[in-house]
Amino acid sequence: MDAEGHQWWQHAVFYELYPRSFADSNNDGVGDLKGITSKLDYLKDLGVDAIWISPCFPSPQVDFGYDVSDYENIDPMYGSLTDFDTMATEAKKRGIHIILDFVVNHSSDQHKWFIDSKSSKTAKYRDWYIWRDGKGPGVPPNNWISIFGGSAWKFDPTTNQYYYHIFYPEQPDLNWRNPAVKDAMFDVTRWWYKRGVSGFRLDAVDTLFEAPDLHDNPVTSANKSAFGDPIEENKYNTKLPEVHDVLRGLRKVADENNAVLIGETWTKDVAELNQYYGQGNNELQLPMDFLFTTVNKLSPAEFRKQIAAVDSASGWPTFVISNHDIIRSYDRYGDGVHNDDIAKLMAGLYLTLRGTPIMYYGEEIGMKTTPPTRKADVKDPIGVRGWPKEKGRDGERTPMQWDESANAGFSAAKPWLPVPETYKTHNVADELKDENSVLAFYKRVLKLRHTNKALLDGSYVPLNENNQNVLSYLRVYKDQAVLVALNMSGAEQRVNFALSKNGFTSSRSLIATGKSAAQGDVVTIEPYGVYIGQLVK
Repeated sequence: MDAEGHQWWQHAVFYELYPRSFADSNNDGVGDLKGITSKLDYLKDLGVDAIWISPCFPSPQVDFGYDVSDYENIDPMYGSLTDFDTMATEAKKRGIHIILDFVVNHSSDQHKWFIDSKSSKTAKYRDWYIWRDGKGPGVPPNNWISIFGGSAWKFDPTTNQYYYHIFYPEQPDLNWRNPAVKDAMFDVTRWWYKRGVSGFRLDAVDTLFEAPDLHDNPVTSANKSAFGDPIEENKYNTKLPEVHDVLRGLRKVADENNAVLIGETWTKDVAELNQYYGQGNNELQLPMDFLFTTVNKLSPAEFRKQIAAVDSASGWPTFVISNHDIIRSYDRYGDGVHNDDIAKLMAGLYLTLRGTPIMYYGEEIGMKTTPPTRKADVKDPIGVRGWPKEKGRDGERTPMQWDESANAGFSAAKPWLPVPETYKTHNVADELKDENSVLAFYKRVLKLRHTNKALLDGSYVPLNENNQNVLSYLRVYKDQAVLVALNMSGAEQRVNFALSKNGFTSSRSLIATGKSAAQGDVVTIEPYGVYIGQLVK
């Protein structure tokens, strides 16, 4: 905590990396922990303070690590606990925190708990999972549908009962109503905190509890999903009040270790988001605001609406524009012609707002989504099951593009996913040499963010709220003010900010793209341009 009461994570820039795809040290085509360690200097130089690593625990890899068979070890695919300890030590030397992805809702069906649980109705771990009789022969307990398609119940002939899985059948849901489950999972966090971990991203927290009476979910549409299932409202198996009891407990353990909890929280509005901060901010410090990612176009009006909402939330804001489950921002906002300029524009937005940003690997070099074009090439089981309506998430998980060498410098072997052809134009090595690259812009903004008190701690003040082309705002800290103006149109814009009428004599440019500049009260911003300036009294 600093002198003004800010926790370390409030000033930090987080960076999600997908370990399979970041850097391969042993040339087997799959990224690993030693690979991550080898790139820590790059991350430090970029301006990253914490890395969130998608699951690297032992796993059968049915859902690429989100099916955990041992919560207190490292999958040999990624290395060993010794490799983890080395990575944590080297990260600490560079002031980089380690955040692990904690799969709290379910384990793998290969976890020793589940193997015991399914062995008999009187097994020690039987009640660690959710077992029920069917409604009749071949009829599951209710109509609940798995998020990944099909019934959320699987019949097990060993005990003639069904077990519940809101995701894949190989991912049985843990029974969080059992105190022993809660204690065991809390102890997992303690175990990793002792190993130097600074926090967790909590996966799928909405799904921790189910209504005990297993009431059927209401069917909300006559249409079918991409998997051919009825479309339901998950009324009785998501977002139950008991979720917040667990989050308060996990937070108490986190506070004892100066750690942060990030939540995968899919909320319909800020009122719902506030529930995840908790009363007096005693739950998640950083529940992700995925409403921000639903603005899939360059719309100042829509962004103003979402920024104002989360800025009014009861806790510290968190901003995300891409992750391993969401099409990359380069494609969502790009027009196919000015994508690099728009990538800088989006960096100028989410890295200058009040709150903590979470970057996604490759975002800083303009990596694009590259979905498979043939079903035979699909790796993600969602795509295998849902093709062609659902192509899966392979496209946003392709290997990091380090240089122009074979396989983009990710590996000497054939990578587990193909490297996009864009690695020849968008890669770290080339962009480090180009002062006008997306990477160079990210580095400038991140350096400014770390050193400017208004960007670190200042309030958010929207400006010119009726302007349909330019999103602009102030970050105000005591007697300092920074102006951010973002042109979300393809035409040059001139905006009069009436600086002289509001006690300022001018604006001194801090970062600007192209010929964007301020003269007197007027700021001229080139198409898809960014202007960030310190206001002078």
